[in-house]
Amino acid sequence: MSVATKSARETVEVISKSGRDRDRNLTSMLFLIGLWFSLFFGVMVLVVLIVDTAISGASRFDGDLITGYGSRVSPETTGFRAGILGSVWLMAFTALFAVPLGIAAAIYFEEFSDQTKWYNRVLEVNLQNLAAVPSIVYGLLAVAVMALMGFQQTGVVLGGAIALALLILPVIIITTREALRAVPAEIRQGSLALGATMWQTTWRQTLPSAIPGISTGTILGLSRAIGEAAPLVVVGIAGSVRFDPTGLASQITALPIQIYTLTSESREAYQTAASAAIIVLLVMILSLNGLAIYIRNKFQRSW
Repeated sequence: MSVATKSARETVEVISKSGRDRDRNLTSMLFLIGLWFSLFFGVMVLVVLIVDTAISGASRFDGDLITGYGSRVSPETTGFRAGILGSVWLMAFTALFAVPLGIAAAIYFEEFSDQTKWYNRVLEVNLQNLAAVPSIVYGLLAVAVMALMGFQQTGVVLGGAIALALLILPVIIITTREALRAVPAEIRQGSLALGATMWQTTWRQTLPSAIPGISTGTILGLSRAIGEAAPLVVVGIAGSVRFDPTGLASQITALPIQIYTLTSESREAYQTAASAAIIVLLVMILSLNGLAIYIRNKFQRSW
C-alpha cells in the first residue's frame, strides 16, 4: 500500500469518526428527541380525533347513511346520498376541466417556454403565488367566471367544478412540471438526434415517461379538492339539496357542505350523523391517496 493511499484512508477514518462524534453530542440528541416527540404528538392527536369521531358516529354506520337523503323530519335516518353523488360529480368535472389544462400548461412551461422572455418569468412568479392563495378566493373567481358566462343560477355543478378546478390547477401544473423535470435529458437528446421534432419528442418520449408522477400529483390534487367547503359556499352550493344531480346546470350539494350544515344543528341526532359522514369523507380521501401511492409505487421508474 502506498503512502498516499494510507494517508487518504486515515483521513477518511478521522473524518468519519469526527462526524459520528458530532452526531452523538447532546445538542443533536435533544434535537432528534424533539423531532420524534413532535411527530408522535401530531400523529397521536390525529388518531385520537379520528377515533373520537368514529365513536361518536358509530350508531349511524348503516345503509341509510349512504342511500338516504337529508331529512328535517327524521334526523335519526338522515342520509348523505345527495352529498356523496354531488361530490362524485364535482370530482369528475373538476378533473375534466383542470387536468388537460394543467398538463398542457406544465408542458409549455417545462418544454417550450423561453425563460429569457419577461412574460414567461411573470407567469412563473404568479404560478408559484397561486399555490398559496386561500381557497375561498377561488370561489370568488368562479363566481366571476359564471357571471361572464351569463349564468344567473347559483349552486350548480358547473360553478362548483370551476371553483375546484381553479383550486387544484396550480398543484397539477407544479407536480406535472416536477414529473417532466425528472425525465433524463438524455431521452430528449436521443430522440432529437434521431430526427424527431420537439413536439414528437415531448408527446412520444417525455410525456409517457412522466405519466406516473403526473397521475400521482393529479390524484393528490383531487383528494384535496374533495374535502374543500369554502369555495363551494361562495358559489352558492347549499346543504339542503335532496335529489341527485342530472347535469352541469343541476343544483347540487357536496359532502363537506352537508357536514358543515349538520354540525351547526343543535339536535344530537344531526351531530351523530355529521360524525359518521366525516368518517365517510375520510375514507374517500384516503382511498384517493392510497390510489396515488399505488400508482407511484407500481409505475415509478428509476433512471
